[in-house]
Amino acid sequence: MVTAVTSLGRSGLYDWLMQRVTAVILLAYFLFIGAVVISGPGYAEWSALFSQTWVRVFSMLALLSLGAHAWVGLWAVFTDYFTERMMGSAGNVIRLVAQFVTGIIMFTYTVWGIQILWGL
Repeated sequence: MVTAVTSLGRSGLYDWLMQRVTAVILLAYFLFIGAVVISGPGYAEWSALFSQTWVRVFSMLALLSLGAHAWVGLWAVFTDYFTERMMGSAGNVIRLVAQFVTGIIMFTYTVWGIQILWGL
């Protein structure tokens, strides 16, 4: 049995809702960025756009949404495929290592994104 300890939320419903909310945020962000790209901005326009606080906040929200969305999705994949039944006695260890490595990578990308967006 898989416990909710390694899940993002307290229940499957919370995780399902998190997936849907973060998907909508990501869709809105990528439509916004797509519209900007289609308009063909140069470096000066990109710089001016991302110097605005609301764009940085929207980008930060998209970055955090990407992390939460990926975590819930990968948690589901890991718990479905890295099990004792499918991989023998090492299944649980492999799942925990995969979740740990994924968490470290996502944390690193989030910190890196904050540094890029806010110039820290």
